[in-house]
Amino acid sequence: WEFNGSFYQPSAFLMMGIPGLEALHPWISIPFCALYLTALLGNCVILFIIRKTQSLHEPMYYFLSMLAVTDLGLALCTLPTTLGLFWFNVRRIGFDACLTQMYFIHILSFIESSVLLAMAFDRFIAISHPLRHPSILTKTTVLKIGLAIVLRGMVSLLPIPFLLKRLTYCGKTELSHSFCFHPDIMNLACADIKVNVFYGMIILLSTVGMDFIFIVLSYILIIRTVVSLTTREECLKALNTCVSHICAVLVFFIPMIGLSMIHRFGKNFPPLVNTLVAYTYLIIPPALNPIIYSIKSTHIREALLRALRRKRG
Repeated sequence: WEFNGSFYQPSAFLMMGIPGLEALHPWISIPFCALYLTALLGNCVILFIIRKTQSLHEPMYYFLSMLAVTDLGLALCTLPTTLGLFWFNVRRIGFDACLTQMYFIHILSFIESSVLLAMAFDRFIAISHPLRHPSILTKTTVLKIGLAIVLRGMVSLLPIPFLLKRLTYCGKTELSHSFCFHPDIMNLACADIKVNVFYGMIILLSTVGMDFIFIVLSYILIIRTVVSLTTREECLKALNTCVSHICAVLVFFIPMIGLSMIHRFGKNFPPLVNTLVAYTYLIIPPALNPIIYSIKSTHIREALLRALRRKRG
């Protein structure tokens, strides 16, 4: 412990794996390794395919590239501590290192939410105003949107580590997960955390919450446009371009909303439920998104098959 008058701050926190299954951690690490490997390889392949295929240099695939980079970042943020704990039982993480990991996990989560919103906007423009789509979403506009997304995440979350550093900690130093999460750290403090709770709730609602609302609104407008199309084939073709994005939205937002609710209102939930939802939120989307887009996107699938044929040839 570092002591400064009446101010206490732990030098480190202790991470937890899966409660009650500590003896099985080496075996449990096998599916985690598979998920991390899928996330790393899958998103790298998506980025490679988009970069090498000239026909994919369009706004939809630029946003997909942003999503892949974000998913890579999320996987790399949690991989060292999760596998370190499962393989070598390394539970200790320094206080400042924990705050740094927490900051980047939350930034990347907020960025992913914003990228999904940008992708919904792209689908709305492409379906509702197809002739104006190239002039509205130019390369410059897409780049500006990307920079705005990153800046919004960085600036909105910048106070969080400082709000945590000002708190006095005592008693328990055990985190609920194998990574650092803001509500988890905050609840270990023995000081007044009302400011942290209020700021965290406001930022969550004004960023991820608003993103989700605008995504839903985008799809309401898309459905209105699709319904007005004359033939059934046109309707199905328009909706088919949205299937991958809808799957990515559900895979990301359902576990995130569940984890937020558990941290704020689910004090009586078993620790195992909290842990499984947290892993689902941070590990499943990076692993599933490249699979979803490879299966559902004809252009990605065809470009991938061409690349494989060239390699064999």
